[in-house]
Amino acid sequence: MLKVYNTLTKQKEEFKPLVPGQVSIYVCGVTPYNHPHIGNARPFVTWDVIKRYFRHLGYKVKHIQNFTDVDDKIIRTANEHGVQWSDVSDKYIKSYFEVMDKLNVQHADVYPRVSQTMPEIIDMIKVLVEKGYAYELDGDVYYSVEKFKGYGKLSGRKLEDMMAGARIEVNERKHNPMDFALWKAAKPGEPFWESPWGKGRPGWHIECSTMSLKYLGKTFDFHGGGSDLIFPHHENEIAQSQAYCGDENSFARYWLHNGFITINQEKMSKSLGNFFTVKEILDKYPAEVLRFFIVSTHYRSPLDFSDARLDEAASSLARLKNALDNLKELAKLPADNNNSGANLAQKADEAKKGFYEAMDDDFNTALAIANMFDLAKEINIYYNEVTSGKVACDKNAVDTALAVFEEMADIIGILADNNAAVDNALVDNLMNLIISIRQDARKNKNWAVADKIRDELKAIGITLEDSPTGVRWKK
Repeated sequence: MLKVYNTLTKQKEEFKPLVPGQVSIYVCGVTPYNHPHIGNARPFVTWDVIKRYFRHLGYKVKHIQNFTDVDDKIIRTANEHGVQWSDVSDKYIKSYFEVMDKLNVQHADVYPRVSQTMPEIIDMIKVLVEKGYAYELDGDVYYSVEKFKGYGKLSGRKLEDMMAGARIEVNERKHNPMDFALWKAAKPGEPFWESPWGKGRPGWHIECSTMSLKYLGKTFDFHGGGSDLIFPHHENEIAQSQAYCGDENSFARYWLHNGFITINQEKMSKSLGNFFTVKEILDKYPAEVLRFFIVSTHYRSPLDFSDARLDEAASSLARLKNALDNLKELAKLPADNNNSGANLAQKADEAKKGFYEAMDDDFNTALAIANMFDLAKEINIYYNEVTSGKVACDKNAVDTALAVFEEMADIIGILADNNAAVDNALVDNLMNLIISIRQDARKNKNWAVADKIRDELKAIGITLEDSPTGVRWKK
């Protein structure tokens, strides 16, 4: 039974899909004014694992993730560089896909953009005005939070407390200082669209409501994003969406929020000089290491980023990779279906059971991965028994363990070669040729050549190992 922690109810709940056999997901995407940073990567990697898990459970998944391609930061960046706002958003949307593809994040079904959803946004605001939930002031349109009785139910905040602590607004004519903009009148040098209230552009919150309702309907399963979005963004989404739908049970049924990322235990901030883009991190570490680092901690827990933690992730990932390589070597051996691998087969079954139990407990990837390490330990023990000649290889046990290990790795999204630019067959053939030359040198007792090949390969990060099927190479 799959349970998820619902931010709305503040407790774990059994997941019951709106439509049997189907899962609908909306995740708040990036504002493309810069390269994606490490904080952006966490929710998208998290939801990629969740989506993979649902598919392994047999669900059909519909996943929507937006781009907020019209925004103050985008406009400011465009004006600073003397280019169109769309040039900025297009550039960094391309950057998003470049780094997320490297992180093995599968694409959403639809990536709607604000700029392409204007008619629907304007129509939704019109309905909110007509229903009395919104009002117009000199070309601006505001949502009246006092009209929505459930305001604050996601964040747990009380409206009266928020009003007491609210700063004095520039526009003091707003009915309530907590009222937020649905439509903003155009200012000089800004892009604008025609509307019943004059030229302008939408506020931030209305965009996600409109896009999720457009592609998933008035009610859907999951809405996700970082914890920083709970208030005001997601709180305001609920208020305007349920007011629009006329149903307090409409919109997202389960709200999932990932924890914050800190840098060396400090909040990430450009002013502190500890702001890192994914692109910068991938210049130092393989993408798979960053992905593994992110999923090694439960998604709701804080995640502290540092070089030391990434080094630990690289070392841990290498252990899993080594176990998988050992299994693949054993799988190449001639079939011999004895019972020497009974413990390995049993451990594979136990690891799979533990893995799924962990994922069923609010997608606990940290505990799920621990089961992978338990199986990896048993794999290495059995590999050593076979290679030392103590036992003959049990083909059935190896095949069972390999299927389980690859299934778990696929859900986590690791241990797969996703670099399409590399011709693996060519690399393998070249390495086999190099190994053959070195073996001939050793056979002829030309130790200088043999050692030079070994040392030069090691210098570029490639090691040679003896295996039951001969010498193998690994990064």
